Amino acid sequence: MQMLIAISIVLVLGYLFFHWLTYVTDHNEEIMVPNLNNLSELEVEEKLDDLNLEYVLLDSVDFDKRFKKHCVVEQDPIAGAKVKEGRKIYIKINSSGFKTVQIPNLIEKTYRQAVPTLKSIGLEEGKITYKPYLGKDMVLEMYLNGKKLNPGDKVFKSSKIDLVLGDGNVGFDDTELVDSLSTPAIEETPVDGQ
Repeated sequence: MQMLIAISIVLVLGYLFFHWLTYVTDHNEEIMVPNLNNLSELEVEEKLDDLNLEYVLLDSVDFDKRFKKHCVVEQDPIAGAKVKEGRKIYIKINSSGFKTVQIPNLIEKTYRQAVPTLKSIGLEEGKITYKPYLGKDMVLEMYLNGKKLNPGDKVFKSSKIDLVLGDGNVGFDDTELVDSLSTPAIEETPVDGQ
């Protein structure tokens, strides 16, 4: 009899505990995360306050012209995800402008080396022109908006860098070679019997 009473008490306590746990964790009461893209930090705060959600500003990212300045460009969890009340939404803000980067030394590097190097630091390939030079596709000069760049110069990220490459021609006239071959060689005569 005592064993039966003990089992009944354990079952009732277990049942009550699970109901209490469901109430405390808001089981089945989920909130859909809103789309925060292009909202200012103030707008994010107002929108999330209405839903009993919080936000954490992680960082500002490099300026992205698709978004307004100082507005959300990334969020986690993403829009449409279901979360519990009080959940923190992590956001990243668009910076106010492009950051600057240093121009790497691409002189005498090949075109195939230069383009990935530019892209790796956030620059873009601009116009390509050629001029006579022995090394084909070797970078000879770099320009931004017509201004010659030197390694170490600072430019804004996403700038288009124009490259001047060698065309693989040595740079002399073939007719000069033909003329020099057609001219007969002058024989030297020994002086004083030497």
